[in-house]
Amino acid sequence: MSVRESPARSWAPRPRGTAPVRDFTPASPARYAWFEDEPQLAVLATHFSGRADWLRAGQALERAWLTATARGLEVSPLTHPLETADAWLVRDPRSSVEYPQMILRFGYGLPVPRTPRRPIPNILDTPT
Repeated sequence: MSVRESPARSWAPRPRGTAPVRDFTPASPARYAWFEDEPQLAVLATHFSGRADWLRAGQALERAWLTATARGLEVSPLTHPLETADAWLVRDPRSSVEYPQMILRFGYGLPVPRTPRRPIPNILDTPT
């Protein structure tokens, strides 16, 4: 199979040097559930890109996610745009140096049932 025929290229073709954009247009009309009309995006970035910065970014991500959840918001991480050479395009244009670590989508979604959990004794050994 040549590079042009690879399955990865067939769903996300793009001109060289541009960020990948996937076409989500359905081939036929589909029924969709209600979805947030105006989601908000946030970019979590650091001033440097070392191990300590990654740790602090993870801590900030945890705090932002938990705060949003406590306030009834849904959060979706978006990392694909950050895995390209064009990742610098998502940084704050007022900043001279910034390293984007995560893009977060905040919005309201439909209520869903809780994920089922196994009983604790089934997954942890307790001292007898």
